[in-house]
Amino acid sequence: MRSLIRRILLDTRYTLVGFPATVLAFPITIAGLAAGVGTLVVWIGVPILAGTLLIARVFADGERAWLSDVLGRPPVRPRYKAPPPGAGRFRRLLNPLTSGQSWLDLLHTIVNLPVALVSFVLTVAFWAVPLAGLTWPVYGIVLSRIPDNRELPELLGLGDGYLVNTVFYMSAGLLFLMIMPFVVRGAALLRAGLGRVLLTGVAELHERIDDLAEGRAAAVSAEANALRKLERDIHDGPQQRLVSLAMELARAQRQLAKDPEAAQDTLKSAITATRDTLDELRALSRGIAPPILSDRGLAPALAALAGRCTVPVDLDVPQTGRYDAAVENAVYFVVAESLTNVAKHSGATVCTVRLVDTGDRLLLTIGDDGVGGAHVAKGHGLAGLADRLRAVDGELTVSSPEGGPTVIVAEVPCA
Repeated sequence: MRSLIRRILLDTRYTLVGFPATVLAFPITIAGLAAGVGTLVVWIGVPILAGTLLIARVFADGERAWLSDVLGRPPVRPRYKAPPPGAGRFRRLLNPLTSGQSWLDLLHTIVNLPVALVSFVLTVAFWAVPLAGLTWPVYGIVLSRIPDNRELPELLGLGDGYLVNTVFYMSAGLLFLMIMPFVVRGAALLRAGLGRVLLTGVAELHERIDDLAEGRAAAVSAEANALRKLERDIHDGPQQRLVSLAMELARAQRQLAKDPEAAQDTLKSAITATRDTLDELRALSRGIAPPILSDRGLAPALAALAGRCTVPVDLDVPQTGRYDAAVENAVYFVVAESLTNVAKHSGATVCTVRLVDTGDRLLLTIGDDGVGGAHVAKGHGLAGLADRLRAVDGELTVSSPEGGPTVIVAEVPCA
């Protein structure tokens, strides 16, 4: 109830308080536009139009500040085109005319008036009727004593008298009170929708493009880091083992003619080294594309990771359906890297992994009771995880004070 009342008050403030600004902006910008266009042929219109666009920008900034209350999102201010470096006074004067968003601001001050008027009237009406109807018993006593006064119920043929009027007006007030939240919200959204399209639509598109560019850069960075790590692991592990295996086989070949028994021992050692190399290659292949993830899904893959971790893991992962491969891979590698860090660096005695599907997002929480100190600074393993998540529009949050505990939260869109 408290949130509903707050929502109604915010929407009402937006439609009522913003209406005078709209009424003020309309004649100013219309007059400036007409005067600027009419005198454009003699160049006087250039500064008039530029000044009108700057005035429209002021009103637009005020409207954008109000939009955040109605739409529930931070205000987005467009990037107005800046004058080129070293531009002269006349070029700076022309600069507002070259910005597309400036003209959208001007258009908004013009077309917003009828929309703001409708929103204002609806809001006032659906506040006035409940207030007047529910308080009618207070002032209705005075009205009922006026000679020859005919109330609405009598005109509608419902009868007359103080009691009939009280029931009618209070019923109407109660009905309008029940409908008011929806009408006031709709009136606010009607005006806010126009404002969002003209005042923040282009800016939101630019922000989305920037996010996609950052995500692409993060994906490239994450892939490059993964390839470097894989190359280092292969060089330090299987490659060294294969070199040692080749030397063992060469020695066994030399021993076959001179000392068959020593050759047999060397071959046994080579077979053991081969098995170790295969095990290490399987482990590396699981890090590249774990078969259990592609074949059986996220829950069994995370269970396998938890089973291989040297620290006890309390796993809470629902048996959900399949998600996009990129989403599953991102969640899998976040858990894999986090559990590796827990086992190597945290000194923890227990680790928890929770995965929750909220409908449009996957919420992954990993915690441990270790020494803490984990962060996402560049050069650390968690930085690569943050890049990998940004590639799928996800976010990584790390809370790890010195002394612990550590909590890692990853949010990944899955809709």
